Amino acid sequence: MTTFSFDSLTTLLISVLCLLAGVYLKNRSRLLQKFCIPSPVIGGFLVSLSVWLLLSFNLAEIRFDTSLQNPLMVAFFTTVGLEGSLKVLRSGDKTLLMYLGICWVLALFQNTFGAALAAALGEHPVIGVMAGAVSLTGGHGGAATFGAMAEALGVPSASVAAVSSATFGLIAGSLLGGPAAHYLIRRHRIAPPSRPDTGIQDTLQRPSENAARCTPQHFLSMLALILGIMTAGRFLSEWFTGLTGFVLPAYVGAMLVAVLVRNLHDCTGLLPLHPPAVHLISETSLGLFLGMAMISLKIWQLQSIAAPLLLILFLQTAVLSALAIFIVFRLLGRDYDAAVMCAGLMGHGLGATPNGMANMSAVCERYRAHSAKAFMIVPLSGAVLIDIVAIPYHTYLINLFT
Repeated sequence: MTTFSFDSLTTLLISVLCLLAGVYLKNRSRLLQKFCIPSPVIGGFLVSLSVWLLLSFNLAEIRFDTSLQNPLMVAFFTTVGLEGSLKVLRSGDKTLLMYLGICWVLALFQNTFGAALAAALGEHPVIGVMAGAVSLTGGHGGAATFGAMAEALGVPSASVAAVSSATFGLIAGSLLGGPAAHYLIRRHRIAPPSRPDTGIQDTLQRPSENAARCTPQHFLSMLALILGIMTAGRFLSEWFTGLTGFVLPAYVGAMLVAVLVRNLHDCTGLLPLHPPAVHLISETSLGLFLGMAMISLKIWQLQSIAAPLLLILFLQTAVLSALAIFIVFRLLGRDYDAAVMCAGLMGHGLGATPNGMANMSAVCERYRAHSAKAFMIVPLSGAVLIDIVAIPYHTYLINLFT
């Protein structure tokens, strides 16, 4: 079987083509538009499916160099941080605490529910934990980390179960978040608000005007600012990790520095921001990151999922969907922001935080109304604060059952 290995530049080219293909297909499919499926998911999934078919029929093995994936993710979260005005956060009232509480309860529930289902199906309870918050809210990073830990403690199939579950969740979270928000908005007859300029992403409402206003000078100045924040964020993350021993991801450090920069701008005006240029960088970095993540998705990992594990994952997906639609939406206020946050919850509750962000972007693009509250609350809770409860509980259950 022939092996094709693509370097980082070629992988980037393929990601761009996937993003363009996704936009093209979405613009010509009322169904994809209606259910708010993110464009990079459309194009990237078609490539990953093709790669899987080539491998399945022993025709070729495709390998991608995704070394640019992490910088693109950090760049995107930096632009999210630049939207973190304290004025906007104060307008969120108690929603942040409510959403964070939901994330904590979800992490506890997914692990407990998974372990109980696995035991009922005659499987090792740790396999259920691997199909719980370890991989569904933890993504492939959590799956690799805790899968290896469980195997070291005597559960030989833990890593395969965890990585397979993360792959399943990534696909499910990307495909279901947009439709869930669309259903809520239509079902409750929510009129998308017409909002004044309050942050970076408000430029979604006037794309043609913003494109004309974004000059090369504006773009380069904002790119320099974002790269500077990314560098400072990396040093902050490394310093925090060395001081406490707790790993703070680079994108979290960058987002925190960006929040500081945004609020210095609000107070002093000494750091000029150009929203259309930042929006352009935000949308491009998110699209390319998610496209690269999708084309490198190893769908064939799902082939190894046994029937009990697949049943657990389907039930986890069904329960989270029901929780988001019938409970979380009401707890968050039954408005447009709540619907957008439910799309984000489906993304990071089954896959990873960038998937949740892409879901929310697709919903906001569909309804031409940005939710600044959702874009600050969801990544802060789903990417950072959830681990305060989730990681200790992962460790406790794995040790308990082994």
